[in-house]
Amino acid sequence: MKKKISTLPFRGTPEQEAELKAVIDANKQDKSSLMAVMQQAQDIYGYLPFEVQNMIAEGMDVPLEKVFGVATFYSQFALSQKGKHHVSVCLGTACYVKGSGKIMEKLEEVIGIEQGGITNDLRFSLDATRCVGACGLAPVMIVGEDVYGRMEPSMVESIIAKYRND
Repeated sequence: MKKKISTLPFRGTPEQEAELKAVIDANKQDKSSLMAVMQQAQDIYGYLPFEVQNMIAEGMDVPLEKVFGVATFYSQFALSQKGKHHVSVCLGTACYVKGSGKIMEKLEEVIGIEQGGITNDLRFSLDATRCVGACGLAPVMIVGEDVYGRMEPSMVESIIAKYRND
């Protein structure tokens, strides 16, 4: 699955930058800690935009290409900003044959964004995922930490409505 790179403008704060610089300073002598620094950077910013990858590369004195390579190789890293409520639909085999494609289509309609997108108000983002290990509940939709199983397109609107106003 190809990672989507954010097209939203970077909105890092001076506090976030100071926190990241402290992490980098504590680890810059040990190049093997690159992945740990990247994980902490993602914890600080919520994702790894180009600007953050560049700060890591310069601070750790490693090529930007190496940082980008790690960020795109490991699925734990996100290159695009996630909404307050990150919605994902399992498109693994068990879920797909039970109709998760229709769930995704309904979500795109209800939320008003395509897969890989984020709403202008940053409330929702939408992605596909592969097997989440809940094949017995197929098809599965996840909103943040909440897992919804045995989904049907008719259930999407009421589930999303629970997250619209918080």
